[in-house]
Amino acid sequence: MGKTIEILGLGAGDLTQLPLGVYKKLIKAEHVYLRTKEHPVVQELEKEGFLYSSFDAVYEKHEQFEQVYEEIVQFLLQKSKSERIIYAVPGHPLVAERTVQLLLEYGQKEGIEIHIGGGQSFIDAIFQSLKIDPIEGFQLLDGTALHVDQLQVSQHMIIGQVYDQYVASDVKLTLMERLPDDYLVSIVTAAGSQQERIVTIPLYELDRKVSLDNLTSIYVPPVKDEAILLKNFFKLREIIAELRGPDGCPWDKEQTHESLKKYLIEETYEVIEAIDSGDIDHLIEELGDVLLQVMLHAQIGEDEGYFAIEDVIEGIAAKMIRRHPHVFGNGQAEDSDAVVRTWQEIKKQEKGHTEESLLDGISKSLPGLIRAYELQKKASKVGFDWQEITPALEKVKEELQEFENELTEITGNKLLAKKEFGDLLFAFVNVARFLDIHPEEALLGTNEKFMRRFQFVEEKVKASGKTFEDYTLTELDEFWDEAKIKGL
Repeated sequence: MGKTIEILGLGAGDLTQLPLGVYKKLIKAEHVYLRTKEHPVVQELEKEGFLYSSFDAVYEKHEQFEQVYEEIVQFLLQKSKSERIIYAVPGHPLVAERTVQLLLEYGQKEGIEIHIGGGQSFIDAIFQSLKIDPIEGFQLLDGTALHVDQLQVSQHMIIGQVYDQYVASDVKLTLMERLPDDYLVSIVTAAGSQQERIVTIPLYELDRKVSLDNLTSIYVPPVKDEAILLKNFFKLREIIAELRGPDGCPWDKEQTHESLKKYLIEETYEVIEAIDSGDIDHLIEELGDVLLQVMLHAQIGEDEGYFAIEDVIEGIAAKMIRRHPHVFGNGQAEDSDAVVRTWQEIKKQEKGHTEESLLDGISKSLPGLIRAYELQKKASKVGFDWQEITPALEKVKEELQEFENELTEITGNKLLAKKEFGDLLFAFVNVARFLDIHPEEALLGTNEKFMRRFQFVEEKVKASGKTFEDYTLTELDEFWDEAKIKGL
């Protein structure tokens, strides 16, 4: 006879719920291995001479549940090589039992037959006890490995494997990332048995004053409150789709990729302004406005049948994995410069062709200062650059002189003056690059400073009861100097 492990389920409650076939196998067995003896069925079977050993002590040895499961499975696999194993677990073997899944995986590799016996799952009993219909949509989640991204708060959620207060505390903190602290949840123990207990409490009390064991599950009812649902991505997508729908907003329905371009640019600059202000609430708002633009473009793509937001997400997720082999693969990256080099090399491979010019990858739609900065940076990578700042400063002086010459010419050639002015700005960008100053950021800062000081001048003029026309430029400059002294 080949090596065999038979796995039986102890059910979700007491002995009355245990199938007769499972009961007979347990009683007749010379020895049974239990994942845990903390189960009502075990307590009742002990009265009938039930022989077993449990793995409860293994839980005390490890900090992580996965380590516990691994040790149990390896022990059973080793034992199965010399004896026929009967292994019993709470509930049904194929519902929320990690050790069973590991046995099925490893058993196949090692030539060990795994047979699954009966046992009542706690799921049916919970549906009956809570009087809920699973057709409405539900999730069965593992409390020992719960992540906030798994939560679908608009559905019934049943969280199993909540063995103790440590697990309950982790579950509580995870749920609080999506739900209010006082959201009502139910703790369901031994559902469907004579020992059944259902306690409904506010979420913040989940790990307090409540006994938890192997038969405990947490039930989280679907969220109906629209204010709570607003935190979820699916709700945002639903809102955008409705705005663009038949009964939606006339303005939103009229928008195209082309018409939205200017708004994306504006919102991006407003994010930069929020970052510079250091106001987190402002930053949250402005990032939301940028996300709105992304969602609108994605909805237009979906309405036209070309792409949806999932395609956008898939594309960027796949790109991040491909271009970070030092994180998601076996690559190496000593510093950020190495990361950039790897990124550029992979980008070239993805494009599938060689650029005719090193500068081809720089978008023509960039603002002038940013594009000048990027052009110079690209050229510097192949050595087309000064090695120190002094020649760059001299170039600025040279371009300034050429610009002044055009202004003093009798003919006053505006086209030449415009060209020389552009050369002057380009030379200034080069100096900024040597000083590791981004010219666009520097100019944004100066714009904000001008606004603060000019608004101070406006306040002074208004307070005097006069108008700007009543002041000379020298007098207005005195207000300006006062603003400078105040640090505006």
